[in-house]
Amino acid sequence: MGAGPSSGGDGSRVGGLMNAFLDSSFVIDHLNGQPEAVDHLRSIFDRGDQPLVNEIVVCEVRAGLREEDVDILNLMLEPFEFIQPGPETALLAGSWRAEAHRRGRALSLADGLIAAAAYSNRATVVTRNVRDFALTPVAVETY
Repeated sequence: MGAGPSSGGDGSRVGGLMNAFLDSSFVIDHLNGQPEAVDHLRSIFDRGDQPLVNEIVVCEVRAGLREEDVDILNLMLEPFEFIQPGPETALLAGSWRAEAHRRGRALSLADGLIAAAAYSNRATVVTRNVRDFALTPVAVETY
């Protein structure tokens, strides 16, 4: 069901530009200075792609931060577009979670909502956890 690493997927590149929905794992890796994540974010900006996040990503990242690192997260988030999904996105995530459950698999609430938000915004999820999104049709890009 899910797209593989670096795949295009449902409209992820429009006019050569891409909406890049940054998963929590990517933001954490970037904050930790992981070279692959740092280079990948630079390439997102160099291509002119639009980085997106939502409240799920920000909450997951913030929960693991020390107080002294919160300002660094806030600075990192400044150039990102913050999207707020609506009921349709929640229903989509719920349907994917139900389908996963019927198949004896588990799609976490957070990953379902992140995938649905990305899908609804014609975005590719940027993550190192490709497997987390394999139960959804969202396009995925790894680093």
